[in-house]
Amino acid sequence: MVIGLPPYAAILGVAIEAEDGAPPILVMPFANDVVGRPGFLHGGAISGLLEVAAIAALYHALNAEGGDGASARIKPVNVTVDFMRGGRDKPTRAAGVVTRLGTRVANVEATAWQDERDKPIAAARMNYLIVRD
Repeated sequence: MVIGLPPYAAILGVAIEAEDGAPPILVMPFANDVVGRPGFLHGGAISGLLEVAAIAALYHALNAEGGDGASARIKPVNVTVDFMRGGRDKPTRAAGVVTRLGTRVANVEATAWQDERDKPIAAARMNYLIVRD
């Protein structure tokens, strides 16, 4: 179950492509709203997709541990994005992996790709503060 995606996900046109018990894979279509230079994605749109993928993976992990992810509030502590190649004019997918889920802090990695998952266009490492109610 994916909950609490930020409103920015709707602006980017992000949709959930696959979920079936695993952390979700998100897809962002290429559109005028995400264009940087002609024919390429804007770096901010790629970064936004990575952040949304990380948030979806974190909520998925919070729900999987038996808690109610809907009641947890998460706040980003830091974000590092590595751009590996230009995003072209095609759909872009992203997925997050929670590498550590503590009581108050979570570490999440997210990767964005276009044609082949093993050839990412960008990757991010994020740390989140978790406030559980």
